[in-house]
Amino acid sequence: MRPILFLDVDGPLIPFGADGGYPVYPPEPAGNPLLARLDPALGPRLLALGCSLVWATTWQHDANVWISPRLGLPSLPVVDWPDLAEPPHGLHWKTPALVDWAAGRPFAWVDDEIGARDRSWVAAVHPGRALLRHVDHRRGLTDGDFAAVEEWVRG
Repeated sequence: MRPILFLDVDGPLIPFGADGGYPVYPPEPAGNPLLARLDPALGPRLLALGCSLVWATTWQHDANVWISPRLGLPSLPVVDWPDLAEPPHGLHWKTPALVDWAAGRPFAWVDDEIGARDRSWVAAVHPGRALLRHVDHRRGLTDGDFAAVEEWVRG
């Protein structure tokens, strides 16, 4: 069974560099101007990781409308977020939902808001292997991030 790769959009796929040092690609004609920050080369690299890709983003189902086609990805499953007033245990609000969604399967998660508390909680409650990879929101996914996920998948 292939491991899951939970994908956040804002930060990992759409960088928010303070200096504007991210490349800009052609924007979609009536689309969100942030889409010009999406690197179309990310799609093939994500597919080559050998994971089951899942959207874990506030874009939710809109990720399949706006992000997947731009990256050359198929329509992906989407994590539907529960309504949480406050995340338990001081965790990122996505963390418990992703562990539930994975249902014991190995998973990696790339996001710009992952912290140490999320890592330790997942290690304590998730029975499968897990990689929680913090991505620098100013740069988005880098070669180092891909290398870390590739190494984890092989492990």
